[in-house]
Formats: sequence, C-alpha cells, structure tokens
Amino acid sequence: MTAELTRGQNHPLPRARLEIRVSAGTPVVAGATLGDENGTIDGVERVVHPGAPTLPGLEVSRQAAADHRLAVDLDAVPDAVHRVSVLLALPTGGRGPARFGAVAAPFVAVTDLDGDEVASYTITGLEAESAVVALELYRRQGAWKVRAVGQGYAGGLAELLADQKLSQAHQLAAAIHEAVASGLARSIPAPPAAAPAHRPDHGTTPGAGPGGPVPPASPYDPQGVPAPGPQTPGAPGRPGGQQPY
Repeated sequence: MTAELTRGQNHPLPRARLEIRVSAGTPVVAGATLGDENGTIDGVERVVHPGAPTLPGLEVSRQAAADHRLAVDLDAVPDAVHRVSVLLALPTGGRGPARFGAVAAPFVAVTDLDGDEVASYTITGLEAESAVVALELYRRQGAWKVRAVGQGYAGGLAELLADQKLSQAHQLAAAIHEAVASGLARSIPAPPAAAPAHRPDHGTTPGAGPGGPVPPASPYDPQGVPAPGPQTPGAPGRPGGQQPY
C-alpha cells in the first residue's frame, strides 16, 4: 500500500533498488545531491544532474522533461553519504514558467522496479520558488527512509545548493542550466516504456506496463537518448545539522 506523505513525514524503504518518478506538468530539471550526516555536500562531484547524470547508486536524465524516472541503488551509494536530496528546478532562459506557483503542483513517487509505489508526495504550497528539494532519502540506524521535504528556493538552484553548503553553488547552478540550454538536455516527453507516476487526479496507479518489470539498467538508455538566495520566507526547512527523524 502506498504511503501518501505530507510535508515532513517519513516512511521506511523496503529495498535498495528503487525509482523516483516525477510528474511536473512542465519541463523541469531533475537531479540529486549526496550529503553527509548534516546534509553538507562535500563538492560538485557529489551532485548528479543533466551535465553529469551518473554517480554511484544514482542516475538522472540528461534532459529537462515534464516526467522523469531517477534510478536509485542505495547499496551502491558511498558509505560517507547519509542524505540523498532529490531536487527539481525550472529551466532558465525565459521559454517557460519562472516559478512553481505558475504551474501544477509537482508529484513525486518512490517505486520499486515493478512500478509499484512505496511512497508518494504532492509538493503543494510553492509560489515564487524556481527550485525545490522534493524528497530526501536518508540513513537511520543502518536502514534507509524517505522523507517528504518540499523546501523551495526563490533564488533557484544556486540558493538550493548554497543551503547545502556547496562552496561552488553558483558556478554549478550556472553549468547545469547551460547544459540544459545547450542541447545536452532537451525537453522531451517521458520515456514511453515508463509507467507515469500516479497523481491523485490521474486515476488508478498504472502498473509496470506490458513489457513487465522495469529492468535495473538505466531507464534512459533504451530510449536512444544521445550521450552527451535566501530561503523563501515561511517555507518549511531545517537547520543544516538537524536530523530528519
């Protein structure tokens, strides 16, 4: 049974190999940061994003898209990593909405490789923000849990990364948006083999599709994709060292 989370709630993860599915209604950039016990990012090599889409245990799309599937293998995540923060951001450049308040609330779901939902979260309450930490996967006494975060940033990716103490936050944010704009990442629909994440207004949760269980390999390779600020007032958050339990 799916756990429908609200902001701040957590849920245990029953297995290490998972997918995180995103349905945003408008093209968004998807990525993740790998932080220590305090959520601090040690360097740009701990951020997976369209310009650097793979890290041990994680893979994201090279594209800005309305629907995403992020591949996760928590057993492959380095031992020093205690928090995996899943982030979404609106592309820059003036071709789309500049704030999440102008579009439908993004929906994220953690699923197993068969497409069955473990936990889901609709990110409501966003207004001026153009980047958001959607979910956090974190270690707790040797096990992993997921927490619904929904922390938005009006200053976009640069503020989000700076809030996780990344010293090169502004440079990396610019590089990510440049990768998206330059054609390393083009807006496309969701991969056709993927069952889209269930949204509350989309009816029954789809299964894994006629092709059977989703394979553990990259969810993007079969599609032939070419290789290549201050926190918003009133937005929920946590101090840098606060534990999410």
